[in-house]
Amino acid sequence: MALGSRTEGSRNTFEPCSKTSMQSPNQPSMQSSILRYGKVIRQFWGAAIAAEMEYRINFALAAVGSLGNFIGSIFSLFLFYRTGYEFEGWSWDAALLILGMFTLLQGFSATFLAPNLNRIVRHVEQGTLDFVLLKPISAQFWLSTRTLSLWGLPDMMFGLILLGYGGRRLGLAPSAYAAGLLPLLLSFMILYSLWFMLGATSIWFVKVYNVTEVLRGLVEAGRFPIVAYPKSYRFFFTFIVPIAFLTTVPAQAMLGRVSTPWLAGSAGLAIGLLFLSNRFWRFALRFYTSASS
Repeated sequence: MALGSRTEGSRNTFEPCSKTSMQSPNQPSMQSSILRYGKVIRQFWGAAIAAEMEYRINFALAAVGSLGNFIGSIFSLFLFYRTGYEFEGWSWDAALLILGMFTLLQGFSATFLAPNLNRIVRHVEQGTLDFVLLKPISAQFWLSTRTLSLWGLPDMMFGLILLGYGGRRLGLAPSAYAAGLLPLLLSFMILYSLWFMLGATSIWFVKVYNVTEVLRGLVEAGRFPIVAYPKSYRFFFTFIVPIAFLTTVPAQAMLGRVSTPWLAGSAGLAIGLLFLSNRFWRFALRFYTSASS
């Protein structure tokens, strides 16, 4: 499929579709829109779960693989602490909270992000993005929620186990877990936005699988506290690729160590990246050449 600047005719074909029918004079209320999109998600995920359950052995194998990764992650952290060494301000139990956040994030990626966002490349490559743009719902919503994979659920379960174990050893109250919930949700938003924008670049470059793998590799740095890295790396993982906001800030919130500016920065970054991902998607569609044009 040829890619390049779109003609005026193709722009007129696709731009109204990308804005969806919410632009019509009979614009539905926000509540009815939320209910409609919620119903769509239930249908999407119900069909996806039914399809996944047809291959239960795959889920069992994925659980075994997740267990192996889980044990390997704990062992790699243990190598630092086995001689009594501690990352500055992070005991063994506190570091387990970081690892738990990372494992949850890994499970979230495998369950929701990879099955959907990695397919953007395929839609562009095969021309099926045309059909997505013609649907009467937001194309970004469709591409982001169309399916899910149960294979990431074991990672999410192991992450919760680590958080529960580490929090119990630290004597954390239920309110501490509640304090870490919002920063964790913000970290999901940050990772989603970054991943989606990388997927959207496939409109220009088509094959961007390696770029998304680079992002996943950078996220691996989140398995350790940000203070584990030299100062130059800390700057990079905080202000260039915001890995610190993915795992360290939520763990600090659980421990009651995070300051208001960091929480505000996390919220601002998540909301800003989510908005930017939508604007970037709309901008990228201007350069999308229809398979039928």
